[in-house]
Amino acid sequence: MKYAKKDAKAYARAHMKGIWAAALTPFTDTLAIDEDGFRQNIRHWLEDLKIDGLFIAGKQGEFFSMSIEERKRNFELAVEASAGRGQTIMSCSDQNMDVVIDLAKHAQKVGADYIVVHAPILHFFKAQDETLYEYYRTIAEKIDIGIALWSHPDSGYLMSPQLCNRLADIENVVAIKYSVPRPMYAELTRLAGDRILVSTASEEEWLDNILELGWQLYLCSSPPYLIQTANDRRMREYTDLAFRGEAEKARAIRDSLDPVREALRGTRPAEKPHAHQKYWQELLGQVGGRVRPPMLELTEAEKAATRAAFEACGLGKAPLAKAG
Repeated sequence: MKYAKKDAKAYARAHMKGIWAAALTPFTDTLAIDEDGFRQNIRHWLEDLKIDGLFIAGKQGEFFSMSIEERKRNFELAVEASAGRGQTIMSCSDQNMDVVIDLAKHAQKVGADYIVVHAPILHFFKAQDETLYEYYRTIAEKIDIGIALWSHPDSGYLMSPQLCNRLADIENVVAIKYSVPRPMYAELTRLAGDRILVSTASEEEWLDNILELGWQLYLCSSPPYLIQTANDRRMREYTDLAFRGEAEKARAIRDSLDPVREALRGTRPAEKPHAHQKYWQELLGQVGGRVRPPMLELTEAEKAATRAAFEACGLGKAPLAKAG
């Protein structure tokens, strides 16, 4: 680690900035982790697309289909491939707290910058705030690395802004990926924005969140490497313009990506997000690969529809805009 536990919040405020992407994990035809392909993708994302940080082994990365040892190996590969190029945040989410802490200690040991832990599924609970507070407090007490909270509907509930405000007082809680409606994350920004970095996964809301809420961090999903190419970095461009306060130019570039967004949304079959995104990666020249059960593969018809939309959306055909 590059900081002491007591300095985690200050370090994150100074360094946890910009565009962070949630990495898909490429699997081979035998469903093994494609280590070379993963390294290749990371180098491309950080060097060619100028992404600032990577979210490793999360939902996009199919952590739920990997063993604990495979998740640890993912951490190691990501740290190795991103060294000197970008930062990492490792998903240590699990229903078993001992697994969370084991993964967190491994992330800390191998040189990750931060970890993220999603709110667990809770059975039979109606008023769960105290349970969740003790959950995160206990994890934070046992590790030194900076922690990002993560609240999303898959847990069966959403953590309230008031609870997250309490959690923001924990020494090494530095950020939150808050996958909630905008009024909730705007409220949390007002309550706790001085103590944690608030973010959400919506690329379409990212620009407004910079301009209206003063956000510095996009944490994170797959659009940073699905809607950009080495010669067409419009997300990077509008982000940098927004950080400089050039709102009108930023909005024009953000809006120019609407055909790309529609091509992605309009061809993604229900229950096949991973396979669809991996196929889109392959169309971009990245390493996509197989998905692991229980995720489903695309049919040939679904691939054909995706390929047609990709070829028509204009991604990579426009020259990179200049930040005037």
